[in-house]
Amino acid sequence: MATTAQSVTSLGISPEEDRKSRIIKYSVAQGIRVVCIILAVVGGGNWLTWVAGFGAAVLPYVAVVVANATNGNGNSKTAPKAEAPTIAISADAFKTAATK
Repeated sequence: MATTAQSVTSLGISPEEDRKSRIIKYSVAQGIRVVCIILAVVGGGNWLTWVAGFGAAVLPYVAVVVANATNGNGNSKTAPKAEAPTIAISADAFKTAATK
């Protein structure tokens, strides 16, 4: 039989909460990207223009990686696999049942 019972508290977060969290992280990163684009356009050709332009070019990749990252404690967000109990019946039990 299974040695440990599954607990409701060991389940991961719901898909709705996960999706909401990823949307918020991605939206914040894209908001920063818009600021970088504006700074790159009005920067006047100095170093700020280049840094903001680089940020605007790299932030889409970073936003996707950060939004899809795990929850940070090393556990995946999926529920643990259920273990089916095993039943062991000896051959003698079949023999006695057939003779009755």
